[in-house]
Amino acid sequence: MPFAAITYDIKPGYEKELTEIFGNFKRVRSSKVEDASGEQAGTILATAVFLRDDTLVRVIEYTGDLEAVARHMASQPGVREVERKLKPYLSKPRDTDTVEGFVATFKRSLLTTVAQISVRDVPAPA
Repeated sequence: MPFAAITYDIKPGYEKELTEIFGNFKRVRSSKVEDASGEQAGTILATAVFLRDDTLVRVIEYTGDLEAVARHMASQPGVREVERKLKPYLSKPRDTDTVEGFVATFKRSLLTTVAQISVRDVPAPA
């Protein structure tokens, strides 16, 4: 299962506020990701958020098409609420008010995967 990580440039010193924003996150309605025609294009398996100094990172474990995952996230009320609440704490504004803006921002914020290893990738012993 692949992982994606996106960054947020934030103002330092707001750890408590940012922790509260993500601590009150409303899960997506469905982990099933559909494409524009309504066909299943992937699944969001897990997310995690990390924070240090002026960098916040959201990690997403998913299956399928990453752009479809980003589009799915852009339409979720909980994700939209988090993006709205983050605005005062961003050192660089993010255009996430529309699906297109969210997807473009997602792509610009995406970290390059250097390595990914999971016990699921190792064959079971014989």
